[in-house]
Order: sequence, then structure tokens, then C-alpha cells
Amino acid sequence: MEAHWLDRFIGLMPRQPAVLDIGCGSGEPMSRYLVERGCAVTGIDSSPEMIALCKGALPCQSWRVADMRSLSLSVRFDGLLAWDSFFHLCPEDQRKMFPIFRDHASPRAALMFTSGPSHGVAIGEFEGEPLYHASLDVDEYRTLLDENGFAVVAHVVEDEACGRHTIWLAQFI
Repeated sequence: MEAHWLDRFIGLMPRQPAVLDIGCGSGEPMSRYLVERGCAVTGIDSSPEMIALCKGALPCQSWRVADMRSLSLSVRFDGLLAWDSFFHLCPEDQRKMFPIFRDHASPRAALMFTSGPSHGVAIGEFEGEPLYHASLDVDEYRTLLDENGFAVVAHVVEDEACGRHTIWLAQFI
């Protein structure tokens, strides 16, 4: 269901781009889709278990255990992806992520992330455990993107064709 958005993301980058998957989880399906389309993926996740799954499934890519909130790789990427990961941070930590996105973005880099549909906090459930979600409001995301050099390319709230994800696609200018 994410293919349409991933294709738009890939379309903003040069051929054979370097992509940073922020909060990559197991690497499925997002990183795999990117790799199958010629992207070189560096994935970070705070879970050693998730990174181990990535290394097993996609061993030719770069996988690192890291906390996105303190990420400083000293490398710039053609694309930055934070799909179903970024919104698990509290609002203050989300605000602090935008300079991190900027610091890891090559000129004209694509940035794609998911958020909630509006400002607020929600507690969901995953495998019987509570799962925290937070979102800033639309205007604040737009301001943070702009202040950090990103122009919004597309934004859809609760995209029916993509599992009701709220998606942001931007480009570093």
C-alpha cells in the first residue's frame, strides 16, 4: 500500500540514491522496496532485535543501532525516510528532529515521514502492549520544515489508499 508514496519519494532523488531509513524497524517492507529499486539504504533503529532482522534480510545494506533523537552520522543522504517511526516521539522530541533531518540531507534530498492527522497524543496497541503516538499540528510541521530548508512537495491527511496514513513529502532546497 505504500508503493505509490515510495515511488514519489524515489522520483525526487538521483539514480541509485543513498537513503537513511530512520526508525527502520525490521526493514520490511519499506527498506526492502527501496533496495529493490536501486537505493543504498542505511537504516537506524533503537532496537538491536530489529537491526538483527534487517541484517539477516538485507545483509548488503548498512544497519545501525541508534536513537534517532541523537543521530549524528556525519553523512548526508539523498533521501530521509521516517515512516511509522517519527510519530512515536513526544512533541518536543519531534521538534528537535528537524535540524537532524537537515544535517543529514544532501542538496535536493527528499524527506518523507508520517504523522498524526492533527495535534494530539494517542495511545494505540501493538501485540497487546500500549504504543504511544504524538503529532504536532499541520502549521507547526510546515513551519519546522520551512525553517530547516525543506519545501513541502505533498501532504495528505489520512490517505485512504495508504492505510489512512498522514504523509508528508518534502525536498531540501
